[in-house]
Amino acid sequence: MAAAEGREPLLGPGEEERERQQRQRDRDVVETQEHHKSRWRSIWIMYLTMFLSSVGFSIVIMSVWPYLQKIDPTADASFLGWIIASYSIGQMVASPLFGLWSNYRPRREPLVVSTAISVAANCLYAYVHVPHSHNKYYMLTARALVGFGAGNVAVVRSYIAGATSLTERTSAMANTSACQAVGFILGPVFQTCFTLIGEEGITWKSIHLQLNMYTAPVLFGALLGIINIILIFAIFREHRVDDMGRQCSSINSEGEESSVLDEDAEGNTDHVAVVAVNFLFFVILFVFAVFETIATPLTMDMYSWTREKAVFYNGIILSAIGVESVIVFLVVKMLSKKTGERAILHAGLLIVLIGFFILLPWGKRLPNIQWQEIKNNSIPQTTPSEMVMPFWSLQPMQLSSNHSEPAGCPVTQSWCLNTPMIYLAQYITSDILIGLGYPVCNVMSYTLYSKILGPKPQGVYMGWLTASGSGARILGPVFVSQIYTHLGPRWAFSLICGVVVVSLLVLEIVYKRLIAFSVRHGRMQEESC
Repeated sequence: MAAAEGREPLLGPGEEERERQQRQRDRDVVETQEHHKSRWRSIWIMYLTMFLSSVGFSIVIMSVWPYLQKIDPTADASFLGWIIASYSIGQMVASPLFGLWSNYRPRREPLVVSTAISVAANCLYAYVHVPHSHNKYYMLTARALVGFGAGNVAVVRSYIAGATSLTERTSAMANTSACQAVGFILGPVFQTCFTLIGEEGITWKSIHLQLNMYTAPVLFGALLGIINIILIFAIFREHRVDDMGRQCSSINSEGEESSVLDEDAEGNTDHVAVVAVNFLFFVILFVFAVFETIATPLTMDMYSWTREKAVFYNGIILSAIGVESVIVFLVVKMLSKKTGERAILHAGLLIVLIGFFILLPWGKRLPNIQWQEIKNNSIPQTTPSEMVMPFWSLQPMQLSSNHSEPAGCPVTQSWCLNTPMIYLAQYITSDILIGLGYPVCNVMSYTLYSKILGPKPQGVYMGWLTASGSGARILGPVFVSQIYTHLGPRWAFSLICGVVVVSLLVLEIVYKRLIAFSVRHGRMQEESC
């Protein structure tokens, strides 16, 4: 009887449920200062990872072609296109895999493995000169593996989505995109600095290593990757907060509570909205890939620029657009608090539409025609398929010392004879507008996507979003190389305008569905997002 009196009374079903909810509230306490500092240190490590991922792509872009010609003279411009595309193909394949991995295991694992793959791939790139044959295929493999390692972008964005509240999300996603943009800008700058080493450089015969202007950038990238791995082990920690910023247990944490998810994760994801954002993101990356691909051949055709001038001037323009993008990323963080992400995405797509509409040829003045090719009664030096290679594959042309290089719109492109020229003022204005609209659409797509998915693990979903962007960067150059060469800029830019109009219609259709998971399930008011 005494023992019975000492026992706690049995709880009824209703009391058990209330006690369970109380325990859950105890777990979801307001974030402590120590947790807040640790969480943001980890987010900054993710910013660094994103920066290094973009540097890994851009740091060798300027030197791929001359290095490829040096190690394997059998390689042609078409193979160069495959080498450039292999990065995006590798990233497209890896993103969903790393995303799936991060859903069930500590994120440190896929982050370290992916970065290690990038380090090994960069080292392989530095040794592609060693084999006696098939060197171009070793370079192709190295660049594909670098892209495969860059699939950790999905892990980075899924972590940031889970480690930030709704009010922090836009700012954090904007910072992530800004770090990515800075990486794309600084990559060629690093490459330029390493050109001081020269083509011969220093050779260590004992380890068959040549340290020159081609290998130094990738070895530098490998060193940064090793530093990144060390920082991930030393500083990065698993953190998760709910949409209101309350500290929650993470499914990725090691320990007894690793399988505990808070009740805010209950509810279905709006897959219509998920598919719509994937489509919009594909369109955004697709049109920007077209834009950066068309820059060099368009200016060569319209303004009679030589390859050297086209690469130089467009390099300056693209660098300026990169700086503009970073500024836009910073401004959009403040603007979204007043207008909301959906309205800013809508405005960004409209700006991109206007940018491409301005590029449509108007007036009666025709571009200068490249008559020299038929005057000499010789086969044109440039085939139609080569005229619209991506801007990176045309950059090596600036090394040519041929001062009699034909300039103007080649007569092999029949549209040159009847299509009005695009004035330089049109081109510059379009550059400014697209440089403004693209970063807006980019960061708003990621932000809306993460909010729609809610507190559930986002690794796989972020992987598919990254894969759709990689696919767009592969298909964009293919599209423009066919349409522009055979039909001209009027058809190419009209079709792009049509694609953007379709994306605007899709946005209008799903506009009301592009809301945060917590808002959709009535746990938060939309104004607080």
